[in-house]
This record gives sequence, C-alpha cells and structure tokens, in this order.
Amino acid sequence: MMRLALFIFFLSIAFNGWAQSWPSRPIRMVIPLSPGGFADVPGRILAARLSSLLGYNVFVENRPGAGGTIGADFVAKSAPDGYTLLFTGTPHVISAWVYKKLPYDPLKDFEPVALVASGPYVLVVNPQLPVHSIRELIAAAKAQPGKIDYASSGNGSAQHLVSALFASMAGIELNHVPYKGSGPAMQDLLGGQVKVSFAGIPNVLPHVKAGRLRALAVSTPQRSPDLPDVPTAAEAGVPGYQATNFVANSAFTSQVTVTMPVAPPTPSNGHVTAVSTTSVSIAVTWRAVRTDTTRRWTGGGVSCCTPVRSTTAFTSSGSTHTPNFMPRLWA
Repeated sequence: MMRLALFIFFLSIAFNGWAQSWPSRPIRMVIPLSPGGFADVPGRILAARLSSLLGYNVFVENRPGAGGTIGADFVAKSAPDGYTLLFTGTPHVISAWVYKKLPYDPLKDFEPVALVASGPYVLVVNPQLPVHSIRELIAAAKAQPGKIDYASSGNGSAQHLVSALFASMAGIELNHVPYKGSGPAMQDLLGGQVKVSFAGIPNVLPHVKAGRLRALAVSTPQRSPDLPDVPTAAEAGVPGYQATNFVANSAFTSQVTVTMPVAPPTPSNGHVTAVSTTSVSIAVTWRAVRTDTTRRWTGGGVSCCTPVRSTTAFTSSGSTHTPNFMPRLWA
C-alpha cells in the first residue's frame, strides 16, 4: 500500500510539472485496425475521455491493413513528439514472426506507454451452420475437410493465427477467408457468406445476445463474465488451447531515445521525453476516469489491466531500461 501511495504521489508531481508543456495541440491516436473492432472500441472510449481531461482533442484515425502493419509503419515514420500515438493490439507483437521483412522494428521503434485492456476471443458460428458445440464443429469439419470457411481480419492477423492454432490442435482442416479488417469479416459472417470466426467480445456480444451468432467457446483459460454460459475451448473439447487479445498504447521513439538517459527519467533531470510525459498523462487521466471507463469497457467485453510497477522501454541502441513512469493502466 505504501509503495502504491508513493507511486501515485510522484506520478501526480510529474504530471503537474509536465502538463504545462504537453499537450499544446491536438493528439492523433492511430488505430491500425478496422473501425468497430476489438481495439477500436476501447480506443475511442479512451480518446474521448483523454480529450475532455487534457483540454485538447485526441482524435482517432483508423489505418487498417496488412495485419496492423500499415498503421504501425505510419506512426513509426511520424515525428517523435508525443502527438502521434499507436493504439494497437496483439498483431503488433506477432507481425515480426509473420512477415519476412517489416519497414520498422516493433520493439525498438516504439515506446510502450500503457497496457490498456485484454479479453478473450469468442469462437462463433452463423446459425446456418448446424453445430452447437466445439465437438459438433470438429465432427462437421472432419466429415468435410476444408469445406467450412472461417473469416479473419487478414492474412497474418491475430484472428487468422488464433483460428489456425485452433484447427491444428483440434486436428481439423478449415478454409481461411481473409478480409481487410474485422468489420468486413463480421458483415459476411452475419450474412452467412462464411460460417465460423474467432472474434473479440465487443464485436460479437450484441449479435450473440440477439441470436444472430452462436457462441461455442471463449479462448481464455477462464470463462468470460459477459458470456458465463459459454465454455472455454479447453473445457469444450480442445485441451490446452488458449489465446488472449490485448490492446496497448505506444508512441514512436527511435529518435527520442537518442537523448533519453540510461537511468529512469525523473522530473528534475531535464531529459524527460514527450513519450514519458504522454505515459504519465494517460496514467493520471486513467486514475481520474477509471470507474466510468471500466464500466463501459466491461460492458463491451474487455477487461482493464491490473497495475504493474513499470514496463520495459527500448532505446535505439537496443539496450533496455525500466522507467517507473511507464505504468500499465489499471481498474
């Protein structure tokens, strides 16, 4: 408790001293995924609350495509001044393993600001497919290998890999149909053009409740409180299967960290970067709005992350340090 009190005290001091210089103009929050997706929902909620508390507009700009790499590349090439943020998710950390060559380094070119929220994927089917459980889906797929289509937000996307992992562990063959974002994928799933998908709870929850989609399982080790009657994939027939979706805020940093000291930055050392200021501002803002925003996010099927003392920041030379002013957001 004492550590938490000291952390909040110094966080507040840092924010009060730095807020005079940042922000001084609107802030762009790039979401490299399609509108209406897992990252888009909490991103827009956070942007609206940040705008009202910071006094400057935090506007969302969707730049989807290529598994989130188009938007990430845009941020990587933006000025490292704290006015362009990347609100991204799971694809950001898997892109380096999916694409042979990226125009940026997912770790070294970005400063982690805050881990925001996490939640399960939900395995859903269109009611036109006459299956009501994972075991029935596996049986149907084995009876007609490669004939059942599943939708994803694109080749190499988190939805793609989560679904491919499921098929591999279940010993079945499904046909992958990639889309340019989770929004178009959801439209065709609802229309019956494709029958199966793993999607975030914000995408599927209203459709499951309305009977337009049927939920077979959640991907996390525990059941979701939003879908308490839906089993986990592990308990429903695929032991050991699990996958978690997350969203986080990052800022471009490869030029900023050239002047960042090796030791954790402090309010008095004169070398505080715009990224550090952004991190503190978001953390303090989150503390002020966490009750309302947590309620809205939970209603959308995502869980706010618990606090940790710090997160690792990467310098342009490849060495690392752990600045205490890079907390995760907490509920």
